[in-house]
Amino acid sequence: MLTRRSLLTSVAAVFALALCLPDTARSDRPIPVVATFSILGDMVKQIGGEHVVVTTLVGPDGDTHMYQPTPADARAISEARILVVNGLQFEGWLDRLIEASDFRGVQVVATDGIEPMAYGHGADAHAEDDDHDGHAEGDDRHGHDGHDTHAEGDDHDGHDHGALDPHVWQSLRDAAVYVDNITAALARADPGNAGVFYRNRAAYVDALKALDTRISEIVAGLPAESRTVVTSHDAFAYFGRDYGLTFIAPQGLSTESEASAQDVVRLIRQIRDDGIRAVFIENIGDPRLLKRIADETGAVIGGTLYPGALSGPDGPAPTYLDMMRHNATTLARALAS
Repeated sequence: MLTRRSLLTSVAAVFALALCLPDTARSDRPIPVVATFSILGDMVKQIGGEHVVVTTLVGPDGDTHMYQPTPADARAISEARILVVNGLQFEGWLDRLIEASDFRGVQVVATDGIEPMAYGHGADAHAEDDDHDGHAEGDDRHGHDGHDTHAEGDDHDGHDHGALDPHVWQSLRDAAVYVDNITAALARADPGNAGVFYRNRAAYVDALKALDTRISEIVAGLPAESRTVVTSHDAFAYFGRDYGLTFIAPQGLSTESEASAQDVVRLIRQIRDDGIRAVFIENIGDPRLLKRIADETGAVIGGTLYPGALSGPDGPAPTYLDMMRHNATTLARALAS
């Protein structure tokens, strides 16, 4: 695994090499890249621009938890020079697909260098013995307390994801590390265009930081009693850590898990006891359980959140930045009313 220090050293070395190369050394052939799901695919496009051709396995509004790979996916991976994955056991089907594809390119784990949160234990539960800072240089990380990510008394064990929460992209601050890992891989694959990739990276990280600041301002305006959010499954712990919100859900980390009757009863009781006024459905989940919980408690459906997949081009979340902006404004609008 790349350490944060070695990643930055690699970044600097490749960028210096790119500056020394003549224009004729730059490749006119786009790099074939496969990304496992739509958020990663969008990040690759933002950094690579016209110098990449991106195939996304799990497309807009697709559920990566429940995905079933196809023979076409294996062919795409076999032809790719770079495969970008989330890691942290998020893509449980990936190892079998790679084996079937006979992939011989470079696999990039976007979460390398990030301190993942332990499932269900908030911001203080990071992987032990990890000496990374988990975010880009100069990042001024807020020091919010950790928050419980599921209903009180919930005994989920994280299901197929193990002990660590893989939904790291829900932190704009950690997303800068995703971008660094992707940029370094593209620069190594095409040194002649490394300068382009790093300029795109700089502009994109600036946009991440600006949106992070804006969301912090939006959430800061919410009253203390309106900072608990009910969603379908536990995908928003990193968002909650960064902005001081508590997320609770009847399901665990994966949409493959099923909420037990006991989980639902506990959640209904908590919504009533805490006076929670809104619950939120997800674009990748079945809304029926949340609608039933809303009916039982008198809470309203506050809107649709995007936990792990973008919308189509005509939807409210066609890019990663749009997705994070939409989630924040949807939450704030419902919780402040």
